[in-house]
Amino acid sequence: MTASQPMIASQPIPAPRGDVFAAARARFPGAAKWTYLDVAGRGILPSTTRAAVDAYLDMNVADGGDKAAMFAMVESARARFAALINAAPDEIAIIKNISEGLNAVACAYPWREGDEVVVCAEREHPNNIYLWHNLARRCGIVPVQVANEGGHVPVERMIAAIGPKTRMVSVSSTTFLPGFRTDLDTLGAACRERGVILLVDGAQSAGILAHDMARTPVDALVVSTQKGLLGLYGMGFLYVRRAVAEGLSPVYLARFGVDLGDAHEADGGNDDYALMPGARRFDLGNHNFPAAAAVDASMAMLADVGVPAIEAHACGLALSLAEGLKDLGLPIWGLPPGPHLANMVTVGGPGGDFSWAEPLYAHLAQNGVKLSVRRGLLRFSFHLYNDASDVGRVLDLVRGWRDAGNRISS
Repeated sequence: MTASQPMIASQPIPAPRGDVFAAARARFPGAAKWTYLDVAGRGILPSTTRAAVDAYLDMNVADGGDKAAMFAMVESARARFAALINAAPDEIAIIKNISEGLNAVACAYPWREGDEVVVCAEREHPNNIYLWHNLARRCGIVPVQVANEGGHVPVERMIAAIGPKTRMVSVSSTTFLPGFRTDLDTLGAACRERGVILLVDGAQSAGILAHDMARTPVDALVVSTQKGLLGLYGMGFLYVRRAVAEGLSPVYLARFGVDLGDAHEADGGNDDYALMPGARRFDLGNHNFPAAAAVDASMAMLADVGVPAIEAHACGLALSLAEGLKDLGLPIWGLPPGPHLANMVTVGGPGGDFSWAEPLYAHLAQNGVKLSVRRGLLRFSFHLYNDASDVGRVLDLVRGWRDAGNRISS
């Protein structure tokens, strides 16, 4: 198996259709302006998404907005995301970002002093670390830290760390550095057997890698819309498995999280109320309606192409770049290829002298390549709007920089 043909649940992902991706790329003006390889930081918008946002703004300019239409748009986005991950709409809450979603689940759980959460902090974004230290101070929980293994989230070691006081395990589906996948199937099965909640940060995978919540034993998945979902900042989705959501009590509660039956949303409330079923109890509203318009349009395009095909396309391009850069003498974190690779390529690795990375980054950026520097290492990331010309251009620029006498060493 190669990263150009990754496997999900032993089922082969369809081979990418070049004509479909060429048509998709034509909708992204940014892909013509830049060699854009930074979806891990933020995506670029297709022109169809811009048109959807313009239509929303035009409605507000001309008529002051239509509240019923605005909420219908949010429900459309909720349903599209649910379909994207094979979940039910009432298992999806509307949030503003991943940090809010992680905290919503973590703080809704009835912790007792001494309860534990297992986390591989070395491979997590800081926003999946601070909340656990905060709960340690507030509630006396114990974050159990598991060391990474060569950049990987060590699933077997995390399973071994689950004890009688473990209540949650928190991981990223794909780490923000070096961009390796976590084996959610194995970890989730172990958590499910032990009655432990698996909370997943899906920042780097949603919209790019295929997720199936009906198959993979994930209890909660948090995503934002500005990366692989090709939307705007300020919105996200929180999936919570229905059986798990029913046991959580939100710290913040608003009328959209309360089951009002047939009553109007503005009707008065009292202490005799019931929470909305499933994850909807976490809705706070009013929502970020422009962001909902954007992501609804973008997810329609993602669904048309198909996320499994997008995964094969983006991961195949990433592998091509990784192997090309290796041939030019650059150290690539994660080779040889395997099921851990996704749509990211990280130049560098643990230890070593990578002082040349910043000058190389500057050279690429000055020549119109969008990428990221994270912890002193170069990070390239691919989506459906990329093609082989992006790979070739980066390789040509790196070759020219190297041949001009610049030092590359590990």
